[in-house]
Amino acid sequence: MHVGIIGVGLMGHGIARNILLKGGFRLSFLDHPGNQPTDDLVALGAAACTTPADIAQTADVVILCVTGSPQVEAIIAGANGIASELRAGAVVVDCSTALPDSTLRMAEVVRRAGGDYLDAPMTRTARHAHEGTLNLLAGGEAEVLDRVRPVLAAFTEKVEHVGPLGHGHRLKLLHNYVSVGFMTLLAEAAAQAADSGIDPQVFVDVLANGGGASAALDRLAPYIIDQDRDGLPFFVSNALKDIDYYREMSKAAGAATTVADGVSDALTIPVDAGQGDAYVPELVRLFRKTGGS
Repeated sequence: MHVGIIGVGLMGHGIARNILLKGGFRLSFLDHPGNQPTDDLVALGAAACTTPADIAQTADVVILCVTGSPQVEAIIAGANGIASELRAGAVVVDCSTALPDSTLRMAEVVRRAGGDYLDAPMTRTARHAHEGTLNLLAGGEAEVLDRVRPVLAAFTEKVEHVGPLGHGHRLKLLHNYVSVGFMTLLAEAAAQAADSGIDPQVFVDVLANGGGASAALDRLAPYIIDQDRDGLPFFVSNALKDIDYYREMSKAAGAATTVADGVSDALTIPVDAGQGDAYVPELVRLFRKTGGS
């Protein structure tokens, strides 16, 4: 199969690299200023394309790994979008974090163009993308998923079929709400502890040996102790976007958003202060009263 990928950023670059190295597939990618350096992909045989339509002309599988729903909609249904040149029977696999209602609309656009659609957002981090051990939450028809499993196997450890179309993105927003919510709460507590002069190692050890033990603590501990942010290269602005997507999804369903509203308020403060490109672990610093590190 010929694979196309749109979005060769922190996550997408690792995906693309493993499609070439582990999967052995032919690969086209969209040339875009937001990409990570792609010289290594080109050296491995990948071809750069100038528009999504150019990718759709040759690809049997098109993987999307972009910021959110507005970008997905432009890529699929915009000028020179995928739908304008999609090959019959091609499968679009949306690995972005997007709104479920938008996903259903874009899937219908792809169906009218003669293709199939899966929403398959990722869990885990850029390191796992590089290692080819991401997990995917796939929504859509099981038969369509089975057709593209050989491609997905090149960059994943686990692909879970979670239900019909839209359920992948719905579960990803639930997952990210819990994950980002926990980390935001922990960062605020770590900031208060630092402002109070508590030894950061003692703070982490107390939580780890009690009710604070969690994946959130594992991911933030390197920053709390040693100011090492690189274990979780996830922008605060993207964390806020995911929380606000969760709030939009929940309000549409009539669900409570009391806690989510508070998380959004907390993340909005550093984003409005121009710190949206900070990594999530740096919230520990950004939340400090003293402005320390």
